[in-house]
Amino acid sequence: MTLKKRYLRLAHLLFIALLLIQLLPDHSTKAVYTSYLVKFAIGVEVIVLAASALIKKEESLALLVDIAGFVYVLLAVWSLATAKYNYLNDLLFPAPGKVIHQFVVDKDKILINIKSSLRTTLKGFLLATAVAVPLGLFVGWSARLGSAATYITKFFSSIPPIVYIPYGIALLPTFKSVSVFVIFLATFWPVFAGTMSGVLGVDKKIIDSAKVLNVSKPEMLFKVILPASLQQIFLGCNQGLSVSFILLTSAEMIGAKDGMGYYVKYYSDFGDYTRTITGLLVIGFVVIGVTFLFNKLQKRLLRWKP
Repeated sequence: MTLKKRYLRLAHLLFIALLLIQLLPDHSTKAVYTSYLVKFAIGVEVIVLAASALIKKEESLALLVDIAGFVYVLLAVWSLATAKYNYLNDLLFPAPGKVIHQFVVDKDKILINIKSSLRTTLKGFLLATAVAVPLGLFVGWSARLGSAATYITKFFSSIPPIVYIPYGIALLPTFKSVSVFVIFLATFWPVFAGTMSGVLGVDKKIIDSAKVLNVSKPEMLFKVILPASLQQIFLGCNQGLSVSFILLTSAEMIGAKDGMGYYVKYYSDFGDYTRTITGLLVIGFVVIGVTFLFNKLQKRLLRWKP
């Protein structure tokens, strides 16, 4: 790529516009912490410039720059509507600099809650995947059984797992185990359905070729059908992972004593909307980060597919 394509982008102009907006006088009745917003924007711009020098694919660079440009526009509009012109209630909608400042102040507490949420999600997700994939392989192997199981799966997957929380509280010893149970249900049905769909969609020629070679049933399932079904399995895992974070946050808001859902609920009960918005943004960033890493893992494991 040429220097023009690497560095002459609209996002850099938006960055400058964001900094110029911060020169306007503040009209908010609350502290706005403009310096934190400026430092954050400069940090994002430094990352973008460094990546512009290192990234080789133009599509990847364009995606990163577009995301940065969107962030600059969002921060500019947010800053104008709060700190600069006070169009929004500054109690309910704090300035972006104040939210960034709150994150810095609460970073240790937020990190502990992130670890708790990720640990709970990982336990439920891995347990559901470990059960759903082998079961989906065996059920999907039989066309008749797989067809019947498809309708059963649609029935149970249509029931929001969060409605099982009262039963989980009555039957399980701790609310943490209830949260894991909810994540298990949120993940199990999409992965199970994806696995069955993948098995039922395997090319019959592949199965016939394996039978000619006298491949045993376990080898047929785990060495032939499983690799051929991975794309559908990952599709189900993606769906389950996305729903899991939503349900986990909801579950933590009901009765947990830690986690990002608890963080948001606790401070919203006290009317601390700066921390509430901080928690919401952190949840969004965590979900994006986990999804990004999972997609990288998927591409890595499926790199042999066209």
